[in-house]
Amino acid sequence: MKKVGLALLVFAAVAIGVISQRHVILVRIMAMQGVANLSPPAEEGPGVRWHDDYFTIQALGPGTFAIGEPRYYQQNFSYLIAGTQRAVLFDAGPGYRDIRSVAESLTDLPITFIPSHFHYDHVGNTITFENVAVLDLPYLRERAPDGFLQLSFDEHLGEAERFEAPVLQVDEWLAPGAEIDLGGRSLEVLYTPGHTEDSISLLDRASGFVFSGDFIYPGPLFAFLPNSGMGDYIQGAENLLAVASERTRIFSAHRADPPGAPELTPGDVVDLKSALWAIRKGELSATGIYPRVYPINATIELHAEPGWLQNWTRRHPGVGR
Repeated sequence: MKKVGLALLVFAAVAIGVISQRHVILVRIMAMQGVANLSPPAEEGPGVRWHDDYFTIQALGPGTFAIGEPRYYQQNFSYLIAGTQRAVLFDAGPGYRDIRSVAESLTDLPITFIPSHFHYDHVGNTITFENVAVLDLPYLRERAPDGFLQLSFDEHLGEAERFEAPVLQVDEWLAPGAEIDLGGRSLEVLYTPGHTEDSISLLDRASGFVFSGDFIYPGPLFAFLPNSGMGDYIQGAENLLAVASERTRIFSAHRADPPGAPELTPGDVVDLKSALWAIRKGELSATGIYPRVYPINATIELHAEPGWLQNWTRRHPGVGR
């Protein structure tokens, strides 16, 4: 009996260790699989042109461009948004190719880089920018008293594709709800957590455009990562819906299939919010073991932790838009 008891203790210790380190294990398994080869170019439809053999450019409106990486397996899209005095590059992809030169080919204005969040496929990694602005949350600012923010493993996850977590030199801190004046045009910073604690979207009220980063996009939304939160996802949906209207067009950072930039509607955010509450109440069934896969609508799924590991706490409940 003593041997059985000891074996059970060892098994319990191993199980606890695996659970506590599940995200590290997951990322390292991804790293073992290597980086996927570039896919062949696909037909991108009218209004989209190839900048070179890797990037595509699509004009969404005056001074607004979607910069696509359709050959990269994650199908990333970043956005250049220009006024009359300055421009913003919202996200920068993984940095396998230099997106900065693409953005500079589209405008002569000074460009500020703003990451929607800190995952490796959005911060450009080895690409540097003259001006960088990030979300102003207390725990982030406290880590960068000199303006240099070292990204953590949980924030960056770059080991999955062998990227070292970079240090961002922060030139501007963006408070949730702040207006970014581009000259003749402004963007509002929306706090849209869920995919990560530090996720933001940008709202252009004049055009009705929302640039959502990874908060919502067509395909599988990842809510099982170390910096994800189910309660945060509800907060993010509420914040986005508070400013949305019938004319709102949501441009996101990933797509499921070509052609062109991924676009959703406020109805998709409503579906996400409804599904989250249904999951919270135990009313929505899921498939799979890890992650658990919940259907949102015909184009979106939510990949989440098992119920007993789901975090429904809002980490920054007082932070609105």
